[in-house]
Parts: sequence; C-alpha cells; structure tokens
Amino acid sequence: MGEKPFSAVATVPENDIWQTAIHRERKLYTHENDKREAFERDFTRILHSLGYRRLKHKTQVFFNTHNDHICTRMEHVQHVASVSHTIAHTLGLNTELTNAIATGHDLGHAPFGHQGETVLKNLVRQFTDEPFFHEKNSLIFVDDIELLEDTQCHLCNLNLTYAVRDGLISHCGEIDENHLKPRTQRIDLRSQFQYSGQYQPFTWEGCVVKVSDKIAYLGRDIEDAARLNFLDEDSHTILTKIGEAYHVPSLHMVNTSALISTLISDLCQHSNPLDGLQFSQNILHLLNEIKAYNSTYIYNNERFHYYKQYVELVLTTLYTELSHWYAAENTFDAIHRQERWCEELAKGFGNWLALYCEPDIVTQSYSFQEVQKADNRKIYGNLTNPVQYKRAIVDYIAGMTDPYAIKMFHSLTSF
Repeated sequence: MGEKPFSAVATVPENDIWQTAIHRERKLYTHENDKREAFERDFTRILHSLGYRRLKHKTQVFFNTHNDHICTRMEHVQHVASVSHTIAHTLGLNTELTNAIATGHDLGHAPFGHQGETVLKNLVRQFTDEPFFHEKNSLIFVDDIELLEDTQCHLCNLNLTYAVRDGLISHCGEIDENHLKPRTQRIDLRSQFQYSGQYQPFTWEGCVVKVSDKIAYLGRDIEDAARLNFLDEDSHTILTKIGEAYHVPSLHMVNTSALISTLISDLCQHSNPLDGLQFSQNILHLLNEIKAYNSTYIYNNERFHYYKQYVELVLTTLYTELSHWYAAENTFDAIHRQERWCEELAKGFGNWLALYCEPDIVTQSYSFQEVQKADNRKIYGNLTNPVQYKRAIVDYIAGMTDPYAIKMFHSLTSF
C-alpha cells in the first residue's frame, strides 16, 4: 500500500467547473491577514454557530441528561472528528476538509436523537412531499438557518463550500458497504437528495467521515449501554462470543478506544485509491455483527418503549400548538397574543421566526432592530403559504435541545 496512499488523489477535480464555485460568496472572515484556507474557515463558522453549541444538550442514544459520562450528540461529533482526522492524515487526504465535515455533520439532528427525528419525519409528511432526514436537515441548517455576524455585526448565512455541504448531506454511516469511493458527478444537493445514503460523497474526505461515523458510534453505544447496566447477562455473553468469533478480546468489545483503534488500523491498512475505503473481510463481518447486535439489544430494546412515547408526546404537542398560531401575514400579531399564557415559547419562536421572514410583516415586538441588521436569506417570505410556516415550526423544533423542548412542553401543560 505504501505511506499515505491517497496523497496523490485530488480532493477536487482540477478541471471540474465547481473548482472555482467552491470558494464563492465569501462574506465572513475574509480579513486581509487571514491565514486560513477555505475549509478551515468553514470549520470555524460551524464551530462558532449556535447549532453546534446546542449539540451538548442533545441525545445521542441514551436520554440521560443527569449522567455526565453518557455520550451526547456533541461528544459523538468529536469522536467522528477524531476518527476521521486519523484516517485522513494516515491516507494523505485533506484533514481540514475532513474536520469541517465531521464537526458539522449532525447539526441537523433533532432533540431526543433518532426518535426525535422519526417524530419530525412523520409530522413533515402531513404537509409536504419533501422528505425530512437529519443529513439533509444538516445541510438546510448550514445553508439557511445558522447565522453569524460579519465585521459590521450584520447576521449572514454561513455560505459554506460545496465540498463541506456535500459531506454533510451524504454522511449517512448506517448503510453496510465496503469499497467506498466518491461519486464522480456534481449534483444539486438540496433537490436531488431524497433519502439517507442516496448518493456517495463527492470527495474522499466525505467518504472518510461517512465511514468514521459508523466507527465512532457503534463502540461508544455499547460502552454507554454497559455503563448504564442496560445490557443483561445474556446480552454480555452474546457480545463476548461475537468478539471471540473475530479474534477480538472480549474486553475490547466494551472499550470504545480499543475497538475504534482496531477498526481504524484495519481500514487504513486495507484501503487504496483503486479499491476505495475498505475493511478486511474479518473486520467487515465483525462491524456488521456489532451493528446487528446494537440494533437488537440497544436501539430496539423494550426499555426505550416509554421514552419513545414521551418524545412523541413532547414534540407533537409543541408542533400542534405552534401550528395554531398561524394567521398568514398577521402571524406575528397572533404569536404576540400568546404571550399572556406561554410567554417564553411565544417570544422565543417569534424572535427566531422574525429573522427568516420579510421585515415588512415583522412587528416591532419581535427583535425588530436585529431583523433590520440581518442580511440572510428570508426563507419563509411573507408567510402567505401555510406550508412555509409549518416548515418553520419543524426547523425551530429541530434546533431545540432536549431540556429546552421539555421546558417548553411543561410551559404548555403547567398552570
């Protein structure tokens, strides 16, 4: 294989038309003495975004806000960044691009993990054929929702490069595959992606993040389950047998660091530009066995039954209540009237919505001065279309943390 086998592989096809387009629309952090390249600036924008900060209070798998040692969505993102950096560096790929994709890949995740995503997906089906899945929602968030101030303190869209945006929407690590290679055609990411994993990433770095996502979450989910005594004795026995079948010590099966190290080492040893990112057959089978084990004994465990019901109640209640506040171009007045009984939810939603609507329909009750300084795309227009408003509700709920969603739910059910 040789050292850094991918070092001669171009991250961006030199003759492709998007080579120049990838750097366009640079409004933020374009200081004269800026030492960063485009992908480094993308990473900084993601790191500074409010959506990234909220990941620390979003569920990864286990809803356990009172246990500091259980993986949160932010910690998972950091695991993916660490794994993908090691792989990209070893293979001679662009670590800055890899880091930007990894850091932003889960910005679109709903509160309460995949169960929250399932609830929002079902709600979206009620008013549009446009699919909802967290990979695409991550792209929507960096394209339209997340805002940063420029040097004049005006709020602007992030305007990330195509390569990073592509990596976000194509990062699905839940599909079993080997010989992972980037696709060869540039596509319209927003319109052509209709379901998770539909297209491979456009760059090798995107492919690295995709496989790193799986490497990062499988082992950590087992470790968290063991820490929470989620697994019974029979489950532990089965896990031990899986490890023995593939010559992995039983202790490594519940040790995130050891298992990740095994998977990274094997991937880097067997990958090359011709065959793509690949594991040995032994480790590939082990990986798929672990995934099947996690699905049976963790993700579909009956102990999640009441949790799933609770998540559906919380998010559906918030969506239903906010839906009742729609009044076309008079929606902001209608929201303002709700403050008499659920002040924090009405003010929070109203102030947020105002940033994404045309200023002429926003009443001065809702961050009027901030709206005037916002140079972002007004994705909800004048709210003349009720579908736009319902999409706004979903975007707002998707951005919530677990504790905030619960707090707003309690504000609707407490007197």
